[in-house]
Amino acid sequence: MSQRPRHQSPAGYEIRVDGHLGEHWSAWFGGLALTHESDGTTTLRGAVDQAGLHGLLGKLRDLGVTLISVEAIDAPDRTGRGGDGK
Repeated sequence: MSQRPRHQSPAGYEIRVDGHLGEHWSAWFGGLALTHESDGTTTLRGAVDQAGLHGLLGKLRDLGVTLISVEAIDAPDRTGRGGDGK
């Protein structure tokens, strides 16, 4: 796994939360793609900067949603998945 230089920001983030969020939340989360996973979680994925990430995490906190993971991703491709295929 290669690491980004400190000065280079990721193109976006993949945020995984417990439970299935309804698609209507996509607009409230800045248009991030919401994917319902078979394990009962929801993945929010898309381009967002550091300030946007902090705002999203605050919204999740305010909803009382359990945060499972946050990962930096490369630029999303047409499927909404990063260049690494995730």
